[in-house]
Amino acid sequence: MHSILLPCSVLGVSRCPATSQRSATSSTCSRADSNALASCSGRLAPSACFGSHTTVQRYDITVGSLPVKDVTQSYLSEQDLFGEQQLDTTLQKYSVQWYPGHIARAERQLKSQLKLVDVVLEVRDARIPLSSCHPQIPTWCSNKPRLLIMNRADMVNQKDQQEWSNYYGRQGLSVYFTDANAGKGITKVSKAALSLSDSINKRRKARGLQPRPVRAAVIGFPNVGKSALINRFLSRRVCESAPKPGVTKQLRWLRVGGDLDLLDAPGVLPMSFNDQIAAERLAICNDIGEAAYVDSSVAAVLLERVRCLPTFDTIRDKLTQRLLLPFDDSHTGEDYVSQLADLTFQGDKEQAALRIINQFRQCHLGKFALETPKDVRVQR
Repeated sequence: MHSILLPCSVLGVSRCPATSQRSATSSTCSRADSNALASCSGRLAPSACFGSHTTVQRYDITVGSLPVKDVTQSYLSEQDLFGEQQLDTTLQKYSVQWYPGHIARAERQLKSQLKLVDVVLEVRDARIPLSSCHPQIPTWCSNKPRLLIMNRADMVNQKDQQEWSNYYGRQGLSVYFTDANAGKGITKVSKAALSLSDSINKRRKARGLQPRPVRAAVIGFPNVGKSALINRFLSRRVCESAPKPGVTKQLRWLRVGGDLDLLDAPGVLPMSFNDQIAAERLAICNDIGEAAYVDSSVAAVLLERVRCLPTFDTIRDKLTQRLLLPFDDSHTGEDYVSQLADLTFQGDKEQAALRIINQFRQCHLGKFALETPKDVRVQR
């Protein structure tokens, strides 16, 4: 098994000098300010994410004829949101260490806010439904309704989508496949969340309370498309969104018209995360910060993984066509990376590996999921 994630890694920040550097032209994601890196121990300086006197701002935005309002202050006080700033000293020394300070803080706030919500919209990466599942979310949600949203459905074929729908349907979960960038599937999710309004307000009326909007929390791993999904709900770019992990760093409530309140939360990661297989697949899909891994190891894992998929012959043909180097049965993933480096990149394995990884990320090898229901060993 490849150990791909480095002890010095911090989600979404520049690589430590001990790791290899990428050229500016080859990088697919912008780097954060290197001043945010407090050390190579996997901890983020407390001032890197929040100032000592940070305040919660309110926004009044017009989306068509519907008012959109930041209603954060209606749900939590400034002290509740930011609290005392302390370094998290509970980080574990596993091979996977990509747990920046703002996520530790956001997780505590999120668990508190989930007590207020009516429905949880859990967003996963449709290419890796198992690896992009936070193991604590079912516990946090307790008995609240949970809608399972598989984003990036445009990167997965219909057969894989149907297999996952059937698998989770047997567990009683409602699954919605979306493409937040293109806005596909958003209407179904919105209708499903709003369908709870009648039952919620009927109970409130029986208790002598006024009707209120449905409260929905949008949660999941970093870079699975949560903010892009909310922007589609609002029909306008309200939440900062980018194709890299760690863009959203604080919780914010947004009101859409008078019917729906949405909680935009930072991506949350398990504090103790020792599932190396999941870590490898999150790296392949760009769902963790690039400082956390070495491209050559990730590319080798990707090649070994696609060899196990039922569509491998088609994937191999496209890989050979794109890179002009056959991926023979005698090749290991590492062999292929090394040969491509010698053939095309003057022996630079990291450049060769990035080329391979981008073939997958940009769907040049086809549209398919890296995981299937047959991969389930334990329920996540």
